Amino acid sequence: MNREYLLEAQKWAKEELEICTNFWLRNGIDKENGGVYTCLDKEGKIYSTDKSVWMQGRCGWIFAHLCHVYGVKEEWLQASKSCLDFMEKYCINRECGDRMYFTVTADGKPLRQRRYCFSEGFYCIANAEYYGVTGDKECLERARKAYKLIYELNHGAADPTGLGAKTIPETRTGRALGNPMIFLNTTAIMRRVDPENKELYDRYSNECIEEIVKYHFKPEIGCTLESVGMDGEFMSDVSAGRVVNPGHDIECSWFLMEEANYQKNEDIHKTAREIFRMAFDKGWDKEYGGLLYFFDCLGNPPEAYEHDMKLWWPHNEIVIASLMAYRDTKEDYFFDCFEKTFEYVKTYFSERTYGEWYGYLRRDGKPTEPACKGSTFKGPFHLPRMLVMMDKLIGEIID
Repeated sequence: MNREYLLEAQKWAKEELEICTNFWLRNGIDKENGGVYTCLDKEGKIYSTDKSVWMQGRCGWIFAHLCHVYGVKEEWLQASKSCLDFMEKYCINRECGDRMYFTVTADGKPLRQRRYCFSEGFYCIANAEYYGVTGDKECLERARKAYKLIYELNHGAADPTGLGAKTIPETRTGRALGNPMIFLNTTAIMRRVDPENKELYDRYSNECIEEIVKYHFKPEIGCTLESVGMDGEFMSDVSAGRVVNPGHDIECSWFLMEEANYQKNEDIHKTAREIFRMAFDKGWDKEYGGLLYFFDCLGNPPEAYEHDMKLWWPHNEIVIASLMAYRDTKEDYFFDCFEKTFEYVKTYFSERTYGEWYGYLRRDGKPTEPACKGSTFKGPFHLPRMLVMMDKLIGEIID
């Protein structure tokens, strides 16, 4: 372990966190309508006023979480509450079983509804975290209700929106890695703030782990698959069945490591580390550096045009997962992965003239033009979460 290197990295993380949070407080918070704008250009100027519901929940969570970790700051708490109030007033489709929209206008008029329930998931953790900081019981009840809805939708309940399946189920159906992995993290947050229902959360966590490991984890082909058949079948004859999203796998790996540590279960931890290794070793771009966005597990041409781009969030997840694995094992491999990624993100993603990170790089590491710091899918979530955890994990490693 290079103690001085880690101390410098921790100092950088703290500085970057302040820059990042101030960027969003200064440029993103909508003081007129409430909530947060996330479509921001390189300088922080708004280039679209449509609002991502995912980002309302994610922003609501991160600013409450900052209060949980570092102590309450009024501007953080106000930013969180603004997003919670905006979601409550505008982002819930009350006529369709409280399913949530995907995007709304600046003043909250609904634009898009999607089948998957990630809007509900981020709404859930935002309310839960806010309750954990403030003790607001109404927020806890909202979180519990959303959590129950997500579980039911993920386990075959009819979608009250009536949108139906994404594909024709009589032709092909299957499982998506995103559902159990995100629900596993949601469950960990709920258990932390709602220990009264610990037994429920423990049971659902184990269900998520079983689904990930039994169906998606494929050590025989050296990867973890995004999509599989209902019984975990490898759909090798279609592009969708061969997709690997290494960033997803690495994020999943630290969710599993956290749960393994909670359960004191070395078998789960070992599987999590293997998921990380497979994703990093195959996903890291040997020519230009950085993690590729997608690859085909059999080496075929990926269907997604953006497959060889470098996105901010997978690199955030590498930093968290590699530090966590190194803290727990002291294996040099994980420290090397951290160091390689840390040097890459400082060089290519971080931008301190205006603050925050570029969201999207070309394969060679240059930002897409015109460059942006936020979008419908990029807001104050992955990066500040990483910086908070980086600060904490390095502190634990040094101690």
